[in-house]
Amino acid sequence: MATRLSLMITAKELHDKLKNIRMGNPVCQFTEQNCESLLPTIERIETLKRDRNAIILAHNYVAPQILYGVADHTGDSYGLAKKARESKAEIIVFASVRFMAETAKILNPDKVVLDPNPNGGCTLADGITAKDVKKLRAQFPEYTFVCYINTTAEVKALCDTCVTSSNVYKVIERIENDKIYFLPDRLMGENIKKYFKKNGVEKKIKLYDGTCYVHEEYQPESVDQVRKNFKDVEILVHPECSPRVVDKANYVGSTSGMLDYVRRSERKNFFLLTECGLTGILESEFPEKKFVGTCTTCRYMKANSLEHILHTLEKPSPSNIIELDPRVQKNALRCVEKMFSYVEDYSNN
Repeated sequence: MATRLSLMITAKELHDKLKNIRMGNPVCQFTEQNCESLLPTIERIETLKRDRNAIILAHNYVAPQILYGVADHTGDSYGLAKKARESKAEIIVFASVRFMAETAKILNPDKVVLDPNPNGGCTLADGITAKDVKKLRAQFPEYTFVCYINTTAEVKALCDTCVTSSNVYKVIERIENDKIYFLPDRLMGENIKKYFKKNGVEKKIKLYDGTCYVHEEYQPESVDQVRKNFKDVEILVHPECSPRVVDKANYVGSTSGMLDYVRRSERKNFFLLTECGLTGILESEFPEKKFVGTCTTCRYMKANSLEHILHTLEKPSPSNIIELDPRVQKNALRCVEKMFSYVEDYSNN
């Protein structure tokens, strides 16, 4: 998780956190002059947050100047959903993509939830509709429907529980029904099936045919080439990648899981198969370690900017304000809370 800097930071303080970030390309490096130019926007955002009792949640994939400059909490989708659930703020600004802001609104129907992203799509969330789920439920009435958190509120409202990349195996294993329909991520679903077969968990799992455009492009040959060039490298892979890539990993997990793995590991070289934002965090947090190879950016996550956050806090447009139909919100909340119960209730036993 990115380390939050103090309010009204200096250019030097910001530069100290950003100077080691290259995200696979030296051109991406932040200079102190560049950091100086960011300060007026950052300071204005901090003032508005204080005056309006607002917080900013930011996913690990967004730009580092957001993570280290203005975000109150950073993390993966599960961790940020928990922060949204626990928040006492009156306004939640969610720098991520649309479905994550919707999840915050699902959990906080009486709060103002703002989405500053002008292009907050997601190939997974955009690839399935409520109409699709209704048809599938009619076709497979005996199945428990499990949706990845990368889905719209309307889709969540029609599913029995949702999961994130950090808890997917745990939640599905704890579902009493042995018939599961997992949607929309086919590659993650294939990894789930393979994991359960390896660990002797009997589940009959049907899959929808959706993918994340960032993670599906990774190929096992890339992993082989990196291992050839760096003998002591550790490969960290997100479960949205194909099983052929996952099979070659030292570690498979969510972005927060990857961050914790690097923190604990004694190795010096790492290759991450996930969106570039996480590589940037790791370059900042662990300058003594080396992150080899190239990473891939998500055009949706990277559409977030300090300027859009400022505009959203100053004068949000209707498109920035998350509004949900009360019935959708209620049913989607049931779905999300079921996920929390599978994770938290079992953990407390």
